[in-house]
Amino acid sequence: MSASAWAACLLALDPAGLGGVVLRGGPGPARDALVAQWQSLRAPGTPWRRCPLQIDDARLLGGLDLGLSVAAGRPVAQAGLLAEVRGGVLVLPMAERVPTALAGRLAQALDGGGFSVLALDEGATPDERVATCLGERLALVVDSPLASSADWPAAPPPSALAKALHHLRALPFDAEGAEALCACAQALGIVGLRAPWQAWRAACAVAAWRGHAEVMQDDAELAARLVLAPRARALPPAEQATTAPPAAEPPAADPPVDPAAQPPASADAPAAPPSEAAPAHSAAPAPPPREEHAQPLPDRLIAAAQSAIPPDLLALLAAGLAPQRGTAAGRQGVATRSASSGRPMPPRRGAPRGAQRLDLLATLRAALPWQALRRQERAQLALPPTRARWLVRRDDFHCRRHRRPAETTTVFVVDASGSQALHRLAEAKGAVELLLADCYVRRDRVALIAFRGTAAELLLPPTRSLVRAKRALTELPGGGGTPLAAGIEAGWQLAAGLQAREGARAQLVFLTDGRANVDRQGRGGRPGAMADAQQMARRLAGAGIASLLIDTSVRPQPESAALARQMGARYLALPQGRAELLHRAIGAAL
Repeated sequence: MSASAWAACLLALDPAGLGGVVLRGGPGPARDALVAQWQSLRAPGTPWRRCPLQIDDARLLGGLDLGLSVAAGRPVAQAGLLAEVRGGVLVLPMAERVPTALAGRLAQALDGGGFSVLALDEGATPDERVATCLGERLALVVDSPLASSADWPAAPPPSALAKALHHLRALPFDAEGAEALCACAQALGIVGLRAPWQAWRAACAVAAWRGHAEVMQDDAELAARLVLAPRARALPPAEQATTAPPAAEPPAADPPVDPAAQPPASADAPAAPPSEAAPAHSAAPAPPPREEHAQPLPDRLIAAAQSAIPPDLLALLAAGLAPQRGTAAGRQGVATRSASSGRPMPPRRGAPRGAQRLDLLATLRAALPWQALRRQERAQLALPPTRARWLVRRDDFHCRRHRRPAETTTVFVVDASGSQALHRLAEAKGAVELLLADCYVRRDRVALIAFRGTAAELLLPPTRSLVRAKRALTELPGGGGTPLAAGIEAGWQLAAGLQAREGARAQLVFLTDGRANVDRQGRGGRPGAMADAQQMARRLAGAGIASLLIDTSVRPQPESAALARQMGARYLALPQGRAELLHRAIGAAL
């Protein structure tokens, strides 16, 4: 079966242990048909609900139904979406854009169990991914389905599901298999124990579907492909595949472990004691079972997981760019709060101040449960009767809140000196054009600074115009000295001014070979120029501005790496990078 078919079957068998599945890929008829096939795997009547991205807490978690409460004159509770989907599946469209607050509430609800999540990840770039707090609780990650329905899962008969559940309850715990999955996760750079435990639960579910009496090697390998491979943060070292010396393993570990790891080989168990003495003299005449176990189980799982790493993730890992942990902002940018405009947020208790406005519905919802008690208090205090239908106090006030995407300005500081123009200026221009197109899609602003000769020049002020940006790149000249200190100073001053005056987020991208030969006063000389560049790098580090330095020289220079450390920037060496590779690398780093 395909990965999507296995994900559907495993999730139907063990929803509490696996939590859910992340289905990556754009919308279309193929994905819709696959989701419908997954729904058919569930028992009739199983709850299947969709969760809007802008759902409020009252609809998600439950609360008072204001309309019914006003009509009835008493508090009337309403069930939330999480209560409605208990025992079923919650479909989360555009999961890469889920707000942080909603992702946290869903993650907390998943810790309590009771339902599973089908997250539809439509992210087109590596930075558009499901929030970490939610994604790490969804064990299975599969790519978009094929257009053909040949590999789609068919609804198994009820007897097959009942039989698999019986096998799942009877499976014994295999310490060697669990430790091998932990070693595989560690080799792939996965932090924490949640992922290897989910892989073990998936391996148990695979073994139950296949009718195995215990978890086999093939079951663990499939679980590593489905759970661990998409979460890889590093490539395993080359030495990981080397086999351990056979003389050290058999006396202590092999005799008690082999029967549990390989149930079909139980007939060979009587032959195990004679084979223990052989490694003490020579490892060459090992019997066939010993040749099968020449490579340890963790190495086999690592090889299986590495072969299933998605191509885009594999390219990033090969380039030394580990995916960033945390909530990605996607195309909408980082959200900032505004008191008067933007997307509505859950109201907050408190009296209106300044430009804040009162949220009438939230205020009435907070006051409704206390109406009877407050009328009793007025009667006990012998206060005069009131005609007011609602008794609202200051503690009931709620204010409206809004948020809107924060504007991000990416300042490109491009080395246009003679050495750079000789080697990589054309590739740098191509990469900047691709990045400018990305910023235009996100509605961010871009700025362009070029330094050559004796000074740095602002060729393009912060703008959203893609045409102006491309025209400025086309007219970018090359040649002359390398006033690196002037370029760092110009980029720092522009970014700091944007953050101070406009409150916008700014980030710097330096594309240079790091060979400074002109100081801030315009005088030639490499020692003085490098000293000025290092001084400006330390001042930039003190400003706390996010920055990236890309060493675009033919051979990476240690001076560039040291300069990046001094300015607190991420360092990226791409000695043979093309424009597309530069574009992907910068996008992943920022």
